[in-house]
Amino acid sequence: MTDKLRFPAEWEPQSAILIAWPHAGTDWAERLGEVEETYIALVAAVTRFQDCWICVADDDVETYAEARLRSARVDMRRVRFIPFDYDDTWLRDSGPITLREGGGFRILDFRFTAWGGKFEAGRDDRLVEALCAQGLFGATPRQRIDFALEGGAIETDGAGTLLTTWRCLHERHPQASREELTAKLSGWLAQDRVLWLDHGGLEGDDTDAHIDTLARFAPDDAIVFQACDDPADTHYAELQAMAGEIAALRTRDGRPYRLFPLPWARPILDGGRRLAASYANFLVLNGAVLMPAYGDPADALAADVLARAYPGREVVQVPCRPLIWQNGSLHCITMQLPAGLPA
Repeated sequence: MTDKLRFPAEWEPQSAILIAWPHAGTDWAERLGEVEETYIALVAAVTRFQDCWICVADDDVETYAEARLRSARVDMRRVRFIPFDYDDTWLRDSGPITLREGGGFRILDFRFTAWGGKFEAGRDDRLVEALCAQGLFGATPRQRIDFALEGGAIETDGAGTLLTTWRCLHERHPQASREELTAKLSGWLAQDRVLWLDHGGLEGDDTDAHIDTLARFAPDDAIVFQACDDPADTHYAELQAMAGEIAALRTRDGRPYRLFPLPWARPILDGGRRLAASYANFLVLNGAVLMPAYGDPADALAADVLARAYPGREVVQVPCRPLIWQNGSLHCITMQLPAGLPA
């Protein structure tokens, strides 16, 4: 890791959270009312602690979103609307990855292929360029990288260690060896260690095992991860194997990480299809952790785990059952912007 270039951890100070408002032209159309309630709850929670930037597809979407948020008594002084016509709302994967560079920043713009070409992504792949063209980040340089990588596939501790899954990166780049991918990620993201997990994955997840559904770094050499304690569940063997891999990881100075296993929610089905209800898909804010809640008894247990992993931060539950219908959750629809970045 160079002194000039650094990939900050999510728990470092932020200026804003970036999201995109769902509308009838997105895949949310069939259950738009339900998912709007989740977005309203999300914006209400974010604006208690910091600004929220909301991409809107057109003037009508902006007018409607503003009316819904005002009716929910959201602090609109902390809301900024950004015009951009997007394919979908998974901004963790299409949004900007920001590095600190000396006293400024560098914005990385990786190629977004909608998780290996599963969906249309032409407009979403232009999101970062469009945000920069609107002057939202001032003179911050944008580095376009012709390499498919989603923000949900990588997790950093802010000190030069990256955590990711082999399944996802191998799926995107089947011809590349682990050594080649390690070198590329280390170079672009200013990391000097890449830790790979070979196990882990959730039914109902079409990201090919994004790390942000499975395991996350926390302050002071800790890892929070999705556990499964039900031997009868189809996830049990795979998540047990992942837990063993995580327990074997070592910090930079050779110590085991402090581990915080998250509880396992009961199966949530949609027409017989298992949905990916992961508590690891939480979002860290200034002074808070927003936790995906699924209306399950395990919600309260997960909140307790996150409170211990992030002491001094308020844990706020955001209802996320509508999100997992489209195969993602809370962290997947958001992207944090580091403090000092916006112009």
